[in-house]
Amino acid sequence: MTNLSESGSDLNREELYRIDREVVWHAFSQMADYDGIIIESAQGCWLTDIHGNRYLDGVSSLWCNVHGHRHPRIDAAIIAQLQRVAHVTSLGMSNPTTIDLAKRLVKLAPEGLEHVFFSSDGASAVEVAMKMAFQYWQQIDVPEPNRTTFLAVGNAYHGDTLGAVSVGGVSRFHAMFHPLLFPVLRGPCPDSYRHGLVDITIHSNSRCGATCECSTKQDDCRLSSFYLESYRRILQQHGASIVAIIIEPLVQGAAGMVMHPPGFLRGLKNLAVEFNTLLIADEVAVGMGRTGTLFACKYENVSPDFLVLGKGLTGGYLPMSATLTTTKVWQAFLGDYSQSRSFFHGHTYGGNPLAAAAACATLDLFDEEKTLQKLPEKAANLQALLEPLRDHPHVGDIRQIGLIAAIELVADKHYKIGYPWTERRAQAVCKVAKRHGVWLRPLGNVIVIMPPLSVEHDQLRQIVDAINIGIQETLGRVL
Repeated sequence: MTNLSESGSDLNREELYRIDREVVWHAFSQMADYDGIIIESAQGCWLTDIHGNRYLDGVSSLWCNVHGHRHPRIDAAIIAQLQRVAHVTSLGMSNPTTIDLAKRLVKLAPEGLEHVFFSSDGASAVEVAMKMAFQYWQQIDVPEPNRTTFLAVGNAYHGDTLGAVSVGGVSRFHAMFHPLLFPVLRGPCPDSYRHGLVDITIHSNSRCGATCECSTKQDDCRLSSFYLESYRRILQQHGASIVAIIIEPLVQGAAGMVMHPPGFLRGLKNLAVEFNTLLIADEVAVGMGRTGTLFACKYENVSPDFLVLGKGLTGGYLPMSATLTTTKVWQAFLGDYSQSRSFFHGHTYGGNPLAAAAACATLDLFDEEKTLQKLPEKAANLQALLEPLRDHPHVGDIRQIGLIAAIELVADKHYKIGYPWTERRAQAVCKVAKRHGVWLRPLGNVIVIMPPLSVEHDQLRQIVDAINIGIQETLGRVL
């Protein structure tokens, strides 16, 4: 049996698989039948397992890798920082690398976001935004203590801590924990695919409130206004009790890559201003260039009160997240020590210098490699490659923004009826794709495509070809 000591392990392959199944508890996985692969190394967009098999990383190691694995620029930045200091607490001290990262994020972020709180993961950064927003209303010059409720979006996902789960709305993940959660107000999921199942004609003369050329996009504007009317009604009834509106801008990831109609984000921001509440933009998944702009909010020129970043912030190297907010919020926490207005929240590794070094190098690479400038051509190529799959009788929808794409499989294309989730149809397609050298992880009936932004055109073709083979093998060929 081969020993893997050269990779840092004294275990042979059989022992690795056994311990991985019996000791390591994997996230969102049924351990009774767990049979995952074990990755030993990676380079660029490629993952290599302990048998030497190579897989294209079609989902960026769960949506976080940006510039590829083992990028020399990020590797060097971490090594250089390691030679200075690996960790510095953010309680009463700081580090030049972390300070530099905060300065750069403020410069790049939407206007008005001028203060940064660092955490270790996306869910924690969402909790920070929620707690800051709540405490803000308690500490402003004229406090509003009745603001204790959040307004969330249908089918939202904001992480797996209890606060984040409370504002989440994916029942299959979170229904078990319902007794532990606090109540929230929830509007409809602004789904651009399934909107045909609802009547939007009553809003044909309303406008979404976005700054757009609605005269040339009447369907989009009508659809946005339909959903926004629901949020307006909630705010009219409950506005005085709402702490903040929380949203995943443009794309709701765990809901199945649900993509919002253009103008919805801008319209929701306008409603937040109109009803004097706060807006939390959770860009953990959609930030860092995924949608074609560095931050998704910039797509519709929206400046939220809180911007939450994670996943790709360090290029997919190290755990780090950030919550950016405004000076208006910041000032509500200032005061004499005896007033106890501090933000009593913190994480041991928040602002870790190694992670900050990786994040700074990640930001450098956006400029050095012109990552965002290259994205439109890659996105257009991906769109063209996916287009023929629309003809398949069990492909209900193909949706895309930037280098985020999704293929939704349906049992009935006309009525947009999905397969029972227990049939695991998309997972079957992804298993075939894995045999053809492409690693993907589906969401229910949705095949997710979210490769590193450094992906090459021929690699995009390999991803789509592998999916096409998987669809034909598992769902039948198109005659």
